[in-house]
Amino acid sequence: MFDIKDDVVIITGSSRGIGKAIAIQMARAGAKVVISSRKEEACQTVANDLKNQGLKAISIPCHVGDKEQLKNLVQKTLDEWGKIDTLICNAATNPTYGPLSELTDNAFEKIIQVNVQSSIWLSNLVVPHMIKNKKGSIILMSSITALLGSEVIGAYGISKAAEAALVRNLATELGPKGIRVNAIAPGLIKTEFSRALWEDPDYLKKQETATPLRRMGLPEEIAGVAHFLSSRASSFMTGQLLVADGGETIL
Repeated sequence: MFDIKDDVVIITGSSRGIGKAIAIQMARAGAKVVISSRKEEACQTVANDLKNQGLKAISIPCHVGDKEQLKNLVQKTLDEWGKIDTLICNAATNPTYGPLSELTDNAFEKIIQVNVQSSIWLSNLVVPHMIKNKKGSIILMSSITALLGSEVIGAYGISKAAEAALVRNLATELGPKGIRVNAIAPGLIKTEFSRALWEDPDYLKKQETATPLRRMGLPEEIAGVAHFLSSRASSFMTGQLLVADGGETIL
């Protein structure tokens, strides 16, 4: 049920962190993966590493906040492999750290465009090709900040709550067409993106104390959830927000 051999999987923000871990997991499971992020060299490095292991990967740089670049991402994927089975919208930004009273309009607009608008654009670009195959899985990367308040990353949390709502609406629209849409809500994961949080010893101690597993997560632990959602093992799941946070939100 977890077989995804020869499935074509686009993963945005996959040159590092959670996205890279997902790409590695999917490729090792036999999928054809598209490595994509803003920097061409970083994308190519990951793709080359996978190909050197005998795995199937291509590099297509893309800034998800640019609709034309998203169109190019989809078209080049189709040109190379002729189909798209799974879309994972993992790329995100958080250019601000602090209370909402200090949030600038430009920062908020950037957060919404990259974290939410891009997922709508990219889903709409991919869906017609999934409909042709009468199946497909779209996975958005939300966060437990969609469920909890924060004194320092509130705008990011707002965008992640919007993604959770987007999943429910896309799932409602696309379910009759055989396309499933779900989201993953990680807790604190040790990545470069979250470095400002886990490098703060006071915050980290507080975080670990508030988490039943008493630790932060690792990128590959989220990759396993993505593999599940892309496979037949989750074929009767859509519109859901799967939380992977070490138990933090149950307390």
